[in-house]
Amino acid sequence: MQDDPPDVVAMHRAHWPETFDARLLPFVVALHRARDGHMKRSAALSARYGLSPAELDVLVTLRRSPPPWVLTPSILQRSVLITSGGLAKILQQLEAKGLVERLTDSADRRVKPVQLTAAALPIVAAAIGEVIASTGGWVRATLSDAEIDQVTAILGKLTAV
Repeated sequence: MQDDPPDVVAMHRAHWPETFDARLLPFVVALHRARDGHMKRSAALSARYGLSPAELDVLVTLRRSPPPWVLTPSILQRSVLITSGGLAKILQQLEAKGLVERLTDSADRRVKPVQLTAAALPIVAAAIGEVIASTGGWVRATLSDAEIDQVTAILGKLTAV
């Protein structure tokens, strides 16, 4: 079928055997495909709220901080793993939508902390609720609780380096 993804592992083995690692390549391909599956679900759900996945990520990051849900741009940038230029653009978009506001730090006027607005709270709660339900349904339909714990522990090892 045309819509089936190519078997990149078999293609790599056949056409580039000198770089083929029978254990590592299937792992990397599976990891990428799992991430892509999650990102597609998240993008579709974010779009229903008029947000990009990156915008939702910023809103969720702000919401998980303690009230009044304020973080500096540098902390936000480290939390969402995007460039400062990319974050500036996202913050401008969210501010234009009335979902965040930029504050002035009285101690350092160069720092412009970002705060969730009251209008953002129900949107971020509903959107992340749907993302969690969708992702949870997808993962739980595929993996047992023990497998989820095992994959989490293994991926934790990879992200600790």
